[in-house]
Amino acid sequence: MSNTNSINPLDISLGHKHLIVQRRYEAVGALNDLLIGIWFLIGSFFFLSDALVEDGTWLFILGSAQLLIKPAIKLTSLLHLGRIHPQLHSTSPFKK
Repeated sequence: MSNTNSINPLDISLGHKHLIVQRRYEAVGALNDLLIGIWFLIGSFFFLSDALVEDGTWLFILGSAQLLIKPAIKLTSLLHLGRIHPQLHSTSPFKK
């Protein structure tokens, strides 16, 4: 039976500021995902009417552009968190 008080080398103390920043980026990402879904759903309904096809196309273009924002949000989050805790990157077990 293992000792529950032992320190796991994979456990990392990130601190309160890290969690706040991470949750904010997650919220922005979730909002972006929600808007993508809304644009594509409304655009799909617009394609059912010949009079709204052009508007539906623009909503699809908007949703597609927001799909490009997803990796930008993730990369910004990683860079921001890397500046908060640079020691995490220097002691990473995955770094060669």
